[in-house]
Amino acid sequence: MEHAIGQIFFFAMVGVIAVSFSPVGRAFARRLSGEGRPARDDAEIEVLHGEVAQMKRELDEVQNRLDFAERMLAQAKERGLLAAPKEH
Repeated sequence: MEHAIGQIFFFAMVGVIAVSFSPVGRAFARRLSGEGRPARDDAEIEVLHGEVAQMKRELDEVQNRLDFAERMLAQAKERGLLAAPKEH
């Protein structure tokens, strides 16, 4: 059992070393470490926060309109103002 674990460990280490010297392995390591990613400055982050806040306001408005439309349809249905669906 210990021999099998040793073999698995050996081949895993050989794989890690082989990948770390390949271009793909180096690119993956850079990505994991955060290199190669442009740093965002405070102004850009502030703009993104503003855009997210604007989208939240727009979503709230759409949700309010949907709620209103649902209430109007429910009232019309209760009053019998909606026509029955047409059969094909």
